[in-house]
Amino acid sequence: MVQRVLVVEDDDATASYIAKGLTEHGMVVDRAANGRDGLFLATDGSYDAIVLDRMLPQMDGMAVLGALRAADIATPVLILSALGSADERVAGLTAGSDDYLVKPFAFAELLARLQILMRRGGASPAVETRLSCEDLEMDLLSRKVKRAGKPIDLQPREFRLLEHLMRHADQVVTRTMLLEHVWDYHFDPGTNVIDVHISRLRRKIDDGHARQLLHTVRGAGYRLGPPA
Repeated sequence: MVQRVLVVEDDDATASYIAKGLTEHGMVVDRAANGRDGLFLATDGSYDAIVLDRMLPQMDGMAVLGALRAADIATPVLILSALGSADERVAGLTAGSDDYLVKPFAFAELLARLQILMRRGGASPAVETRLSCEDLEMDLLSRKVKRAGKPIDLQPREFRLLEHLMRHADQVVTRTMLLEHVWDYHFDPGTNVIDVHISRLRRKIDDGHARQLLHTVRGAGYRLGPPA
């Protein structure tokens, strides 16, 4: 069973270091560079564990943690922080984290702590293998996509883009979120790469169907779902 981990960390070098190590140990890793996006991803409940930096832009780690626990999301959370006093560690644990690791840290210790948290079974017991939106279906194991029973041939990046949109069906997904989670960019490359891929994906999933599923939300991003 593949384990999914969300890393919410604004320092790109640290996030890349963690993601690389976890991926090498067979885990699927998603990243968020600020608290707002981290909370957005974490609320779908599909992760086996969350690595959460305490000091984050837009929404700090303690606020993210509080929002998750208030929403009854029990995914194990390991806080990463440069604040290492006993009082700070107690505050993090009291707020609802399952563990607290002080920076700088050794990856081996981070991995061991995550594995212990995931063995406790605090996250969802089943890993999602199929996604659907209306008559659009995605099999994450076979990596096959169908609409109304008809196969759709997608390139790897198109598949990843559609997977992200399907995981957040009926929600507006911003360009920044797509750059970070589909292209692993943490800056705007100043190209139309998203527009090109969205256009290709729209043709593949919507052409020939009366009901359009992939919508552009002007000034905000994109939404997968029935017409508003």
